[in-house]
Amino acid sequence: MSTLRYAILILVCFGLVSCNSETDNYQDISSSLELESRIIELYGSKAELIQPIETDFLSIPSDINNPITEAKVELGKLLYHETMIATNPNLDNGMYTYSCASCHHVAAGFQSGIKQGIGEGGLGFGSYGEGRIKNQMYAEADLDVQPIRSPSVLNVAFQEVMLWNGQFGGKGMNEGTESQWTVGTPKEVNNLGFEGVETQAIAGLDVHRLVIDGDEMINSSYHDLFDTAFPEVAVNERYTKRNAGLAIAAYERTLLPNQAPFQNWLRGDNNAMEADELAGAKLFFNKGQCYTCHSGPGLNGMDFHALGMKDLEGAEVLTLIDEATKKGRGGFTGNSADDYKFKTPQLYNLKDVHFFGHGGSFETVKDVIEYKNEAIAEQTDVGQNQLSPLFEPLNLTETEINQLTAFLENALYDDNLERYVPTQLPSGNCFPNADATSSADLGCN
Repeated sequence: MSTLRYAILILVCFGLVSCNSETDNYQDISSSLELESRIIELYGSKAELIQPIETDFLSIPSDINNPITEAKVELGKLLYHETMIATNPNLDNGMYTYSCASCHHVAAGFQSGIKQGIGEGGLGFGSYGEGRIKNQMYAEADLDVQPIRSPSVLNVAFQEVMLWNGQFGGKGMNEGTESQWTVGTPKEVNNLGFEGVETQAIAGLDVHRLVIDGDEMINSSYHDLFDTAFPEVAVNERYTKRNAGLAIAAYERTLLPNQAPFQNWLRGDNNAMEADELAGAKLFFNKGQCYTCHSGPGLNGMDFHALGMKDLEGAEVLTLIDEATKKGRGGFTGNSADDYKFKTPQLYNLKDVHFFGHGGSFETVKDVIEYKNEAIAEQTDVGQNQLSPLFEPLNLTETEINQLTAFLENALYDDNLERYVPTQLPSGNCFPNADATSSADLGCN
């Protein structure tokens, strides 16, 4: 081949590559502009979906009766992971072995690494919480395990009420449910008048057998942390379950996956998402109809929907699934029109999760998309007339399902959530669990 012909061939090849690159770049820019236009059409501005920076406390939604401060967040972060406060176990060998983070830890996107999270009565951790098992010394009645899958603590700042049935929260949509705030049950805490995050944090300390004792706090390094976080509270009322819960809630409100690619795209980085993620985002806000339930900065929702998903079931289930739990929102409100409706969950950092739906009946994000695409209820107890009118076939193709999966798994994934976890606790205890098996798995103590 002559030198001239070789040079011409190189130029032609270079030109083809350049054209392809420019075409791909054009398509990405076009997709990005289409997505931006659609979001503006739906919400008026991309800013409506942007999450605050976790240290911008004035921008993070908060309870007017529990303003977020740096001191509260720091105290709450430590208490949330602290196994030292696990001082009310049903069995003595559970002492100091569990924490809030046992069922909502960073390794699983602040959810549980197993289908049914275990507080007291659990052993082990594994790599991402998948290795936690029931301690055989525990009877079912002694276990701290919930009859429904542990929801994520990410993006709770954008939730008015908490839990799948929304039973925690003494304001807003729970006004009018006062007859259900049964004395002697965790729901009684609604009477304190806090929003859902605060109410659940306070009630959860008792539910999960965690104790904040004034004398204990005074004699520990937590004393100064409470003093700094609650200087306006009288000393004789400072080291309490209520204030511990308020600090934990302040911390939980800062758990924002704001470094996810989609968040970076919203802030102006047009290269933050890959082409398939951009295509998936367009589907999310259009043909896939996801936005009709999942909206706002957390891509969650405060509506309750019956989608016919199964409850926890199978040989591995560790506790009886009661009828109230099965009925979801209706099990709390007592209104049959609310039966089998469950709160719309947030959608960030799902790639670390291996069970989806309130009963953990799906193993992947793609499984859930395919279920909603077909819109055939898997739970036979839910009648067709009780299903949400939004639960209908989407007619997505296999390619579109894969693109939507890419958006949900990758574009909504913040890979730096470790910034929300302490490097160590004042007690020196292992966390999120401190039983011997967990400690070995985690490489501590």
